[in-house]
Amino acid sequence: MSEQIAARFRRFAEVEARDHSPRYEAFAHGVAADPFALRFLAAMPEEKRQPNLLFAALRHVCGTPQDWPAFRAMLRDHAPAVRGAMLAHRTQTNEAGRCATLLPVLARLPQPLALIEAGASAGLCLLPDRYGYDYGATRLPPPTADAPVFPCRADPATPLPTAHPHIAWRCGIDLDPPDIADAADRAWLEALVWPEQADRLARLRAAMVVAQRDPPRVVRGDLLMHLQTCARQAPADATLVVFHSAALAYVADPDLREAFARSVREIGAVWISNEAPGVFPWIRERLERPGPRGAFLLSLDDVPAAWTDPHGGWIEWIVGAEEAVT
Repeated sequence: MSEQIAARFRRFAEVEARDHSPRYEAFAHGVAADPFALRFLAAMPEEKRQPNLLFAALRHVCGTPQDWPAFRAMLRDHAPAVRGAMLAHRTQTNEAGRCATLLPVLARLPQPLALIEAGASAGLCLLPDRYGYDYGATRLPPPTADAPVFPCRADPATPLPTAHPHIAWRCGIDLDPPDIADAADRAWLEALVWPEQADRLARLRAAMVVAQRDPPRVVRGDLLMHLQTCARQAPADATLVVFHSAALAYVADPDLREAFARSVREIGAVWISNEAPGVFPWIRERLERPGPRGAFLLSLDDVPAAWTDPHGGWIEWIVGAEEAVT
């Protein structure tokens, strides 16, 4: 078991943290080689052994360590409190910046839209019409002065939006949604932002301010059990869209992920998936070549559309995907 945990943390260091967070890269390599840290994780339920969850929980309890020796000392000194934080929380990184990579698809669908987000966390990604976007060649200004502007590097093939989507209705589903009005829940969302990414943290705080003015509805429940219930509440004259980003990866059973995909088809919704390529193998298998290391695969109704940065920082359109989103 320890070797499996170590391999998971080494992969996180080499694929996810490298070039994005030097501290998390060092922490992950440190955990992978440390007997105490591996024993600590082995005693946790399997679904609680995620690198992001451990790192966020330790920072939530102790503050951000400067290096691996400080991390190791904090974990040893505060192991019960860190364990408690990990058991009480989920990895619910509510990265509103992912809206920048969803927008090229959302903006091309028949308007208005009725959005259902699976694994919505606090629902910040349900508000793509309330943020600004900077694609370099194209910029969509924020509707309000205090709303964040999300930068996103787009390749020339990406069909950039020229206007915000028209959202007529929105609803999220989450097993344990954070309350955007609760200071402790907001602090947990902030702890999930990687330590060197000050700009990303500032944009998260701005997005939470926007959300607090008119919070999106997020239903506490199971994706499979509550999807149809939510869909029945959507207005009939809007395009129903079910989307998710870095959420279905946490559904460990491939059969349940496939059942979710069937449920989306059954309700007749447009399906937008933005996940690691292996989450839905039948979508990945339609590609002629693999994408950039560590990238998410954005797809529309089972058709690959683009490679995306997991935090929304860039998008690369897949040749031939234009027809899928027209």
